[in-house]
Amino acid sequence: MKKIIMASAVYLALVSAMPVIAAGDASAGKGKAAVCAACHGADGNSPSNMFPKLAGQGEAYLVKQLIEFKDGTRENAIMAPMVAALTEQDMADLAAYYAASKITEGGTPEALLESGQTLYRGGNKETGVPACMACHGPTGAGVPAAKWPALSGQHAAYIEAQLNAFASGARSNDPSNMMRDIAAKMTADEIKAVSAYASGLH
Repeated sequence: MKKIIMASAVYLALVSAMPVIAAGDASAGKGKAAVCAACHGADGNSPSNMFPKLAGQGEAYLVKQLIEFKDGTRENAIMAPMVAALTEQDMADLAAYYAASKITEGGTPEALLESGQTLYRGGNKETGVPACMACHGPTGAGVPAAKWPALSGQHAAYIEAQLNAFASGARSNDPSNMMRDIAAKMTADEIKAVSAYASGLH
C-alpha cells in the first residue's frame, strides 16, 4: 500500500508539471468522432465488448491514451493508424466530446458480486493487492485530475483484457509500473470478478 501511495504522489507531481493540453471543443469533437463510431459507437458507447466505451471518461485520460497510441508508448495495431494524423487539437476535441457523453450502465452477475466487491473495496492483503477504489473511486468514477480512468459502466470483458495485458506486460503505459505490479499479483478469478464488479458500479 505504501508503494502505491508513494507512486501516486510522484505521479501527481509529474502531472502538475506537464504542459497544459489545448482546450477541447466538444462540438468539433462530435464531427471528428464519426470515424471512431464503428468501434466505439456514435456516442462513445461501444456496441462490442472488444472495444472500450469512451463516453463519460475523463478528458485528460483520453488525451493521454491518444498521445500514447500515437507515439507508440501504448501499442495497438488498430489504434496506431487511427491516431497517426491527429493533431493535439483533434485529440482535445475528441476527448471533450466523449467526456461530455453519458456512458450506459453496466451490470454485475450475482455469482461474481461478492468476490468482486471484496477485492475492489478491500483488496487482498495476503497477496499485496490494494483496493481498486483507492485510485478508481468508490463508484468507479476514477480521478480525472490524476488521469486515472473511470471503470463504471465499462465493458467487463474490456477491463479484464486490460488487466491481463498489464499482468503480462503487453500493456505498459501505466505510471511507475503501478498497474503492472498490481495485476501481476491477481489471479485469473480475481481479475474476472473485479472486472465484472467495476463494470456494474454507478
